[in-house]
Amino acid sequence: MGEGSSTREFLEGAGDLGRDLLAVDWSRTPVGPPEAWSLSLSNAVRILLTSKFSMWMAWGPELTFFCNDAYRRDTLGTKYPWALGRPASEVWSEIWDAVGPRIDRVLATGEATWDEALMLFLERSGYVEETYHTFSYSPLADDAGAITGMLCVVSEETERMVSLRRMSTLRDLGIRVGHARTEAEAVAAACEHLAANGRSLPFALVYTFDEDGSRALLRGRAGIAADHPAAPASIAFGSADQVWPMDRIWSEDSVVVDVDDRFPDLPCGAWDEPPLQVSLTPLLQPGS
Repeated sequence: MGEGSSTREFLEGAGDLGRDLLAVDWSRTPVGPPEAWSLSLSNAVRILLTSKFSMWMAWGPELTFFCNDAYRRDTLGTKYPWALGRPASEVWSEIWDAVGPRIDRVLATGEATWDEALMLFLERSGYVEETYHTFSYSPLADDAGAITGMLCVVSEETERMVSLRRMSTLRDLGIRVGHARTEAEAVAAACEHLAANGRSLPFALVYTFDEDGSRALLRGRAGIAADHPAAPASIAFGSADQVWPMDRIWSEDSVVVDVDDRFPDLPCGAWDEPPLQVSLTPLLQPGS
């Protein structure tokens, strides 16, 4: 039995991913159909598919894309199965300016790369997404020993990195506000701190209620101009033109408001695009 037949049999027994790889029209790619794959390519694909660790690989002049089930599940998202057999530069076009030079260096030098918690903006869920990845690119050689591809072993760090950033913001916020002697000092300290954390919150507004609870008065702001229409000096509860539904937080822990149509020019903070939602969160007095 030839190597090509063995490769096809392996893919036939490799579950859903093997089935989807066989569904690709490989004759339209530089690597050709599985029956024509070299021993080096076949072995690399076997290693890839049998690993439980998240991996993808690129092979040949177009850096044809392969991945395993863990990578499909953890990273590829809605790009699967479309990505199989495509040039890697097309699969990850939105981040190719960051990863392309790293891959070129591996192919040119034969030396592996290493990046820890690198921030990449992926489009794997229908929108631009902030993600973090720790990964290594390693060279792959053909049967003659020439470097013709690369293997990426990756661990996504998005949840950990975002959680660390948020916890740091909250911890430092508590410290800053805790040292304040008056309400005005607390609001000023909080807004100063939040203004320096544009990745956590693009902007923030602090309102206090007047004595009869019928109006909210702006006491502090961070990352947004005083004359912005989203930052009115006062908001009367129940009025038809109230910018934010402040009256709802009396009965709800927090209120999330969609703002993409209402305020197209909201501050972006550290990002290139404005927020799509705003959260209204009540701040209770101690013991209340």
